[in-house]
Amino acid sequence: MADRTPTAGDGAPRESRGATGDAALPAVEAPGTPPTASTVPPEDSAAAAEDADLGQGSTARRGRRSRGGRSRKQRPDTFWGSVREIVLVLVWAVLIAFVVKTLLVRGFYIPSGSMENTLQLNDRIFVNVVEPTFGPLERGDIVVFEDAKGWLPAQPDSGGGPADAVYDALAFVGVLPDRTDQHLIKRVIGVGGDRVVCCDGSGRVTVNGQALEEDGYLYPGSAPSDIPFDIVVPEDHYFVMGDHRDASADSRVHFSEIVADSAFISHDDVVGTAFVIAWPLDRFQWLQNPDDVFADIPAGSAGGS
Repeated sequence: MADRTPTAGDGAPRESRGATGDAALPAVEAPGTPPTASTVPPEDSAAAAEDADLGQGSTARRGRRSRGGRSRKQRPDTFWGSVREIVLVLVWAVLIAFVVKTLLVRGFYIPSGSMENTLQLNDRIFVNVVEPTFGPLERGDIVVFEDAKGWLPAQPDSGGGPADAVYDALAFVGVLPDRTDQHLIKRVIGVGGDRVVCCDGSGRVTVNGQALEEDGYLYPGSAPSDIPFDIVVPEDHYFVMGDHRDASADSRVHFSEIVADSAFISHDDVVGTAFVIAWPLDRFQWLQNPDDVFADIPAGSAGGS
């Protein structure tokens, strides 16, 4: 049988160049199939990668611009927007101060030496305005009250310049201490029903027969009282004296006035009780009721506390 193997030009047989598992010809790609990495020329791969990077960067920049645009819209972008925010903050601050002043505390400054040395001239104090709403005050409390009985002379009209108007407005809402002269500050010595007498054989004030040892707050060298008296405090009223008795025109000097009970302070006229000296800073201190002075006093004849 003749040999049908084709011969090469030199008579050697031609071998098949394909091997098992190794295609001799390039694989034919199906229509629409993306080229694989092995079939993309190197320069085309670099271009594609660059295009992908550009696309991602563009997307990121668009996202940043979008976020930046939203944040800018949240901030006031005009002068008047900033002014409006400042005005709103001031309005809220004044409103809060007014509520605090009305319901919690008020500020006052001390215009005289009638409470020395406990309180000194120009001390700034805060007053608890809540305490009087829950019942009668206690003996020993330092109390601020309105001058409803006319203990002070009429306050002259100062003319009221712009600066005074601003100060008075801020004092009204509680931002600044009240500097009006139509308030007084004294210490409660007797409450409703108490019999208060000056003085016993040792020169001490007595309340319901109990002598008071007042050395802890009396001005050095000041006697408990140089004015004799023997009174009973009406219900819902207070008998008050300053700690500097020689410089205090208090309940003792108003017994002979025509106005009924002019020597006593009505509970309705009480603004509050002083609890702290806030200014100057070297004078900062909490004000405590001297409970030991009044601890052993028996109840008054009409049920005083």
